[in-house]
Amino acid sequence: MTHFEKAPAKINLSLDVLRKREDGYHDVEMVMTTVDLADRIELNTLEEDRIEVSLWSRYVPNDERNLAYKAAKAFKQKYNINKGVHIKIEKVIPVSAGLGGGSTDAAAVLRGLNRLWNMDIPIEQLAELGSTLGSDIPFCVYGSTGIAKGFGEIIEPLPSPPPFWVVLAKPDIGVSTRTIFQRVKMDEIIHPNTNQVVEALYEKDFNKLCQNIGNSLEAITTALHPEVLRIKEKMLQAGASGVLMSGSGPTVYGLVEQQSKAQRIYNGMKGFCQEVYLVRLIG
Repeated sequence: MTHFEKAPAKINLSLDVLRKREDGYHDVEMVMTTVDLADRIELNTLEEDRIEVSLWSRYVPNDERNLAYKAAKAFKQKYNINKGVHIKIEKVIPVSAGLGGGSTDAAAVLRGLNRLWNMDIPIEQLAELGSTLGSDIPFCVYGSTGIAKGFGEIIEPLPSPPPFWVVLAKPDIGVSTRTIFQRVKMDEIIHPNTNQVVEALYEKDFNKLCQNIGNSLEAITTALHPEVLRIKEKMLQAGASGVLMSGSGPTVYGLVEQQSKAQRIYNGMKGFCQEVYLVRLIG
C-alpha cells in the first residue's frame, strides 16, 4: 500500500511572543498561512514493525532524530499499530529556514498514515498528537490559514488572505529556533498588531495586511545575522509591498500583488541571494 502526501511550507504573517512560561517555553500568538513550496511525502506499509526514512539531504537526519520518524512513532504508539512504514521525503523546502519544513513533513506523515491505514481519526486528534512533537506541527496538520496560540497547540482557522505572490529569499545560513528563543527578553520584545492582521484577512485588504505584518523574533535574529536585514532592505527597495522574516528566520518574504513585479523582484533577489523562490498562496 502506498500513499502520497503534500507537505507545504508556511509563512508567519504575525509572530508575537506573549510571555515566558514556568516550563521554560514561551506562549506565542502566530498568524500563519501556507504557500505553494512543498516537500513530497511517500508512505509505504511494511509488514515488519519498523520505521524507515529515506531522503537526500546533507542537513536532515534519516533516523529517529527526524521529525517525520518521530511523528510515525507517536502515531503507531498512540493507536497501537504493529505494522511498519517506509517514509520517503523529497525535500524542496529549505532546512532551518523559518518555513516549517520539518514540522510540515511530520504533519504530512500524521495525515498520511491516517489515510494509508484507513484509521478515520479526526484532524483535531492528529493536531493534538502533533503538539507533543513541535509547536508548528498542529498548524501544519490543518494547513490553510489560521492563528496558533499557547505553545502553538491551540489553532483557530482564519479566512484566506487576498490573492498575492510571495517572494522567498533565504541567506546561506541556518537558524536554530531554540537559540533564538533563548535570547528572548520579554521587556525588550516588540509586539506586532496581530488583531490588525486578522482584520485584514477578514476584510481581504492587501494593503492593511502589508502594513501590519510583524515578527517579535526578527530583531533578535537580525542582530545575530545582519545579512537577514540586508535581504529585507533589498526586497523593500525592489518594491515589495510587505516584507518580513518568517518564523525564527532566516528566510525573508515579500508580498506582491502583481505577477510582473513579483517576477522582477525574484530576478533581482537571485543576483543577491542563493536560495530564492517565487510562490503563490495555497492557504
